[in-house]
Amino acid sequence: METLNEIRENLKAHHELFKNGIPLIASENVTSPQCREACNSDFSHRYAEGVAGQRVYAGCEYIDNIEIMATDMSKEYFNCKFADVRPISGVVANLAAYTAVSDPGDKMVCMPIPSGGHISHAPKKGRKSGRYIGGTAGAVHGLDVHYLKFDWGEMNLDIDASAKVIREIEPKIVLFGGSVFLFPHPVKELSEVAKEVGATVLYDAAHVLGLIGSGYFQDPLREGADVMMGSTHKTFPGPQHGILLSDIDNKDLHKDLTKACFPSMLSNHHLHNVAGLAVTLAEMKEFGKEYHKQVIDNAKALAEALHGAGFNVLCKEKGFTESHQVVADISNFKDTIGLGGDIEEALEKAGIIINRNLLPWDISKYKRSYKNPGGIRLGTSELTRIGMKEEEMKQVAEFMKEIVVDQKDAKVVKEKVKKFRDDFQKVHYAFPAETSGYEYIKFD
Repeated sequence: METLNEIRENLKAHHELFKNGIPLIASENVTSPQCREACNSDFSHRYAEGVAGQRVYAGCEYIDNIEIMATDMSKEYFNCKFADVRPISGVVANLAAYTAVSDPGDKMVCMPIPSGGHISHAPKKGRKSGRYIGGTAGAVHGLDVHYLKFDWGEMNLDIDASAKVIREIEPKIVLFGGSVFLFPHPVKELSEVAKEVGATVLYDAAHVLGLIGSGYFQDPLREGADVMMGSTHKTFPGPQHGILLSDIDNKDLHKDLTKACFPSMLSNHHLHNVAGLAVTLAEMKEFGKEYHKQVIDNAKALAEALHGAGFNVLCKEKGFTESHQVVADISNFKDTIGLGGDIEEALEKAGIIINRNLLPWDISKYKRSYKNPGGIRLGTSELTRIGMKEEEMKQVAEFMKEIVVDQKDAKVVKEKVKKFRDDFQKVHYAFPAETSGYEYIKFD
């Protein structure tokens, strides 16, 4: 019982942290109470290997019903012919896509990691001595990873230089998407080059999945992507899970994607989260356009306010961002409060939760590492989900200014943050519920 109480106290403390703080992690969100209900169901105890209607296990009638609903709603929301809701994460969705369209040793081109590419895109790098396991694409699937060219000033892929790379490398996969994702990638322009060399075009929509589903940011499946992969808990505000989507009329590809999920990648596929995903799909079909417009509006407002407060927010001349993300170069504070890791720590003491982030030039130009880089990355998806709008973004920027620029007492700012959060506890853009977004639910 003592151990149980200790576990509960940590869980409760975590809930209090997010109940009273300002969550700005770009890869996180908060689910609705109805989604939490689904994720707490008996589905979490069960197995359903295979596809709906063709399970290896008995007792799957209602599991099948919900999985079919989730699949059908995914096709409708994302306007596509094929959807598989079984991947248990965005990384697993990526790995399933790699497996379906390539073999170990094939070449892939993608975003460089320091410029915003994700670890699931990265190669396995060898060392002269010892053993080193790197990113998913190389270490797990054995892809030979090469990089597209990135324009630091534009914070986007360089079309001409990347086209040259594709023609020279002749990869099996051309992959778009990343974890720093301010502006739409040139999918249309470069997918045409990819088709010249016979490459399959993949789009990792982990961060921008909800924006795309609601009709914002860009439309990869109509711009040339053969397969779109995603996480379902970032701009799409559902449970931690993954998804595969395709709109091309290719039954062989659909079959290969299905088999890459089971039996290749998955045994059980976290059925409770499929149920939670179904709930969130219903929410986003109803409220997604309004929600995601506000997410982007809030990101722009936060960027503008931070810029005015003395932060070097990237891409001012381009309107700062077209997604949920805001990226700032905070190296101008290195002699006062410090770099990204230092600022992340200082803000957390005031209840403001962000993440430090490498900038494209950090490693090559300044020899900085991810532990204390020159940048920070912020996201507005969660603050928007609890009802905040542009005026609140200005206040969030002011709180950050008080810590980073003015270097005020973190305890004093934390109390102000807590009071600020009093009016923002309910989950918005969801069906009505009495339970708040961060309420700890105890089962006796």
